[in-house]
Amino acid sequence: MNYLILFMEGIITFISPCILPMLPIYISYFMGNNDESGKNKVFLNALGFVVGFSLVFTMLGAAAGTFGKYIKEYMNIFNIIAGLIMIIFGLSYIGIIKISILQRTLGFKNKAKVKNLNIISSIVFGTIFAIGWTPCVGTFLSSALMIAANSQHSLEGVLMLLTYSLGLGIPFILSALLIDSLKSTFNFIKQNYKVINTISGILLIIIGLMMMTGYLNMLLSFLSF
Repeated sequence: MNYLILFMEGIITFISPCILPMLPIYISYFMGNNDESGKNKVFLNALGFVVGFSLVFTMLGAAAGTFGKYIKEYMNIFNIIAGLIMIIFGLSYIGIIKISILQRTLGFKNKAKVKNLNIISSIVFGTIFAIGWTPCVGTFLSSALMIAANSQHSLEGVLMLLTYSLGLGIPFILSALLIDSLKSTFNFIKQNYKVINTISGILLIIIGLMMMTGYLNMLLSFLSF
């Protein structure tokens, strides 16, 4: 049951305010500067990206399983810090505050800087994504790590976070494969980018406040039964 929950949490992370509005950017990165890139190239780049963030998340899972007892003791502190960072992300999405690193990530102007991706650079890109966006996807990632910590076994922690990564990664790969069918969706997101960002920012702030106050853990615990 835990593995099914973790897989679903991965899917929910994909459609969360942190990821879904950014999907056109990620797909454009996979394509490089050539909008007519072959599907094989886009698929391989998407696969490398998924492998990259999966490596980071599974290592976190191994650590959670190994040091589960200690992680549980400090989970409240982690939730407060992660919640605060999510609020900052949300304010940045809305445009109330400007953080240069986040602004560069949230913009559509970096396509040229990530041209000529290959499988290796895509894996590196995926690891950078995992490290840089961990606080933003921390809502469900922290829940996944909590489940892994409860196992108190490193191998189970790896398998659990691998399951979470598959739930997050499969939609990325499907988006790359269905890129032609999704072009109208990407265009809609681009045309309404500011509105979507504002809505996403508000949701991130709400989720961040719920993390800091402990209500989110209560909600996730309720949904787990």
